[in-house]
Amino acid sequence: MEKQNQKKPRILCLHGFRTSAEILKNQVHKWPETVLEKLDLVFLDAPFPAQGKSGVEEIYDPPYYEWFQANEDFTEYTNFEECVEYIEEYMIKNGPFDGLLGFSQGAILSAAAPGMQETGAALTRVPKIKFLIIISGAKFGGKRFGTPKLAAEAFSSSVKCPSLHFIGEMDFLREEGVAFLDSFVDPVVINHPVGHSIPKLDEKSMDVVLSFIEMIQKMPSEEQQK
Repeated sequence: MEKQNQKKPRILCLHGFRTSAEILKNQVHKWPETVLEKLDLVFLDAPFPAQGKSGVEEIYDPPYYEWFQANEDFTEYTNFEECVEYIEEYMIKNGPFDGLLGFSQGAILSAAAPGMQETGAALTRVPKIKFLIIISGAKFGGKRFGTPKLAAEAFSSSVKCPSLHFIGEMDFLREEGVAFLDSFVDPVVINHPVGHSIPKLDEKSMDVVLSFIEMIQKMPSEEQQK
């Protein structure tokens, strides 16, 4: 009975580039019910309509959105500050949230969030982000992506909150996803055989996810920390 009464971690879910909240919801909801029933997942559309072709047009219907824009070599960013402010306003109005789940562009953004919060650069009006679930993620300031000004200090020290990382063998971001594990104090990693996508969970990976959920459920609430 005690387990059933545990509060579900409330997670804000940030979708990939030129997709949508509905698409990410559809993808994540392929996970087993034994995982989904333990989480309170909230899916948010990015603030900007897609400014070009979406890579999922043949699979999912529009509309499609993007969190921010970048030049071709990812050294200059547009609308990054506006995007972070939009997320913070949503978290204020619809929170509190315990953690973030991100895929692709949403994962890159999520990974930088605790550091931006810790250094006082952003997200200072919402409760501390307690954990991350990063699917096909990468790091601002790594080999592939430059750093937006707002996130300049996001990885100046290791990310302390618990983190769960999904890394695909065939993912074009695999190298980045592996390299930036060093930026986290205690990352939990699930390697899967597919590419840049949200993987189905086999028995082994489901056990890892359930253990991670059990760990974050035991974390003290804001009230208990005061």
